[in-house]
This record gives sequence, C-alpha cells and structure tokens, in this order.
Amino acid sequence: MNKNPAPDSFDLALLALLQQDNSLPLRELAEKVHLSTASVQRRIQRLKKAGFILASTAVLDPDKVGQAITLIVEVHVDRTHADDLAALKQQFAIPEVQQCYYVTGDADFMLVITVATMTEFQQLAQRLFHDNSNVKWFRTTVVLERIKATLQVPLKRPA
Repeated sequence: MNKNPAPDSFDLALLALLQQDNSLPLRELAEKVHLSTASVQRRIQRLKKAGFILASTAVLDPDKVGQAITLIVEVHVDRTHADDLAALKQQFAIPEVQQCYYVTGDADFMLVITVATMTEFQQLAQRLFHDNSNVKWFRTTVVLERIKATLQVPLKRPA
C-alpha cells in the first residue's frame, strides 16, 4: 500500500487555496472544499508530512521592506564536480539570494537576488563571484519592474 498516495481532488483544492492564502481559517477552507474542519486539518497535516507543503510563509513587498532592487544573475563555473557544486550551493544559500537554480545552457546557476542598493550588490558580487575561484563569469540583469512574482505551482486535477 502506498504510504503517500497521490493527492485527490480535495487535496488539490486545499493546496490551491493554501497557495493563494495560507492564513485562511480551517473553517473557511472546509467550507470552500466541502469537507469537515477535522478532515481538512488531517489532510493538511498529511500533505505537510508527505512533503507536498514545504513551508508556510508570508510574501513581502520588497519595496516596502527596503529591498527595492531585484537582480537576476547568471553564473558560469569552472568545475562542476559534486564537491565543487555543493560548495557553491552552500555559498549561494544566503538571505540576499531569494532563489537559486542549477540550470542547463550557457550558465550553470541562475540566481534571483534582492538588495537595498547597488553598493550592497557590488559588495555581494565581490564576495560571491569575484573572490570565488570556481566562478568563470557572471552576468547580471537588473529588473526594472516586477510583473509577476510568485512561487505558486499550477495544479492539475486528477483524471
């Protein structure tokens, strides 16, 4: 018997609602998916335990918290051995790096970085890229306008 079965239509409906607003009270979630509050609570706990829900966070407006500059940085490295990649992944796991992806193509990593000032970014670039012997090159794109920024995953209903 599968310990973590695929999510059913109720689970997917709950996940969709939680992605939109994870502060909805259990009672309201239950009403929206047509289940009891206890059933919704059990399902959410099961989804968390099974790893479907990784975190419950608040989405902040970077401008309002003084982090108005968003940059997208492509990083190309010299060495891609497992130890070298593990070291880079650890170095990129800092608060200024909002997202980090190991990718295919010209670059090896794509980073989304938020900072308060370009001076702050220059210091960060020095530390992360210029002073790193494994970084061959990096290319920075400054975001002019945030059109859409979300971590919501599109969900498909089971057949």
